[in-house]
Amino acid sequence: MGRDNHNNKTGGNNTRSLPQTPKNQKIKPGDMKEEIAKEFAELRKDKKKKQVRWP
Repeated sequence: MGRDNHNNKTGGNNTRSLPQTPKNQKIKPGDMKEEIAKEFAELRKDKKKKQVRWP
């Protein structure tokens, strides 16, 4: 039995846990609408830049 077989049986310590968001990346629930509005504004700005108008 090699190392690979042993690791497949036991797994790691974090195999059954979900990833967590770091505290410095979390936003307040009240600021959620503002954050979404900023993202939509960025998408609109990028979309306008990509549009090519023919004379």
